[in-house]
Amino acid sequence: MSNNVQHADIQKLNSNQVMSAVTIFNKVVYLSGQVPKNTQQDIIGQTQEILATIDQLLLEANTDKSRLLSAHVYIKNLDDFATFNTIWIDWLEGCVAPSRATIQADLVNPDWLIEIAVIAAQA
Repeated sequence: MSNNVQHADIQKLNSNQVMSAVTIFNKVVYLSGQVPKNTQQDIIGQTQEILATIDQLLLEANTDKSRLLSAHVYIKNLDDFATFNTIWIDWLEGCVAPSRATIQADLVNPDWLIEIAVIAAQA
């Protein structure tokens, strides 16, 4: 994804025919669901990769995880929930946690163990 589109009041980053990785409107940043590129990793590796991607996308949108408003977490196996929460808490160290929903889901790619979508305020 490499196309950036800007309207008078809406900015979209890393767009393709299906979606935009980032949409910015009214100083609110919406990230599409982020998934791991390396599907050979366990829940720890996949989560860490996704959180690093989220950090990068938020940076491109002139914000960061300290300004998260909400998160939607889609997890394949509920057995991984506690492990995910440990990584999540470490990642958010020094930040107030956003509102969050966690849903058990059959993800589009059966090798994905986790998908995370967030919304943040721009700095």
